[in-house]
Amino acid sequence: STDLTSTVGYDNIIQHLNDGRKNCKEFEDFLKERAIIEEKYGKELINLSKKKPCGQTELHTLKRSLDVFKQQVDNVGQSHIQLAQTLREEAKKMEDFREKQKLHRKKIELVMEAIHKNRNLQYKKTMEVKQTCCSACSRTVAHRHTHCICLFLKLAQTKSALEDSDRSYQQNIAALEKIREEWQKEHIKACEFFETQECERISYFRNALWLHTNQLSLDCVQNDEKYEDIRKSLEMCSIEKDIDFFVNLRKTGSLAPAPVVYENYYNAQRNATPVRSPAPVPISRRGPLPPPASGPDDPDYVTVDGYSLI
Repeated sequence: STDLTSTVGYDNIIQHLNDGRKNCKEFEDFLKERAIIEEKYGKELINLSKKKPCGQTELHTLKRSLDVFKQQVDNVGQSHIQLAQTLREEAKKMEDFREKQKLHRKKIELVMEAIHKNRNLQYKKTMEVKQTCCSACSRTVAHRHTHCICLFLKLAQTKSALEDSDRSYQQNIAALEKIREEWQKEHIKACEFFETQECERISYFRNALWLHTNQLSLDCVQNDEKYEDIRKSLEMCSIEKDIDFFVNLRKTGSLAPAPVVYENYYNAQRNATPVRSPAPVPISRRGPLPPPASGPDDPDYVTVDGYSLI
């Protein structure tokens, strides 16, 4: 501003810096809230995997797949809890950065406040001295046109005071100019410092947001690796092996009960040969199970033959 006592430009800079600090605080709060959500979600997943039954009576290979499934759900929950801790650490870094900038900036602001105050006081004092000198000169000119004789008498009396007033005016002008030059130099230094801080803030903010995005991406990759373990376990799941395992575990024998033999007690005197039923035929296992047919809309049992990872 052309007004020496104006601080409108400086105030605009300070307001912008305060807005930047506020934006950092908002992102910091966002990270904290996200951490709370991630931690809560992780704990819920862990509780689900530990407390909720999920195929607890299954046997053999499918049971192993279910065990892997629940363990990986637990691991995903642990990952979310770890991510929550990471987000809190990033929020703390942002807070430290923000407070560090505030502390450094406060020193410059105190210097600028002091020099603004000194400049304004000197300007006010100079304008008062200028007014006094101007008034004295005006009174002298007015007396010259009205009372010439009295003018010479008053000039003799006020000459010294007028010279002192003019000398004081010149001194104040010189002092004000010195203060103005000092203020302008400090103002430029302050602006350069504020610009450096703003560049650092934008760079730090950008990097923090980039890092946060990478953390979320990494968490997704790690989760997909855990889900891949589940898929690999399901690939090892065999319907035929599970059926064979159940049969071998619970089998009671390979022969059906023998038929009840008829004995003729009514005509025992004839020594009739008892009529016997044909000899029991061993019951054999059925042939190998056909591979399960599953269409794209069949939810009963889905094979992994057509699986593809996108």
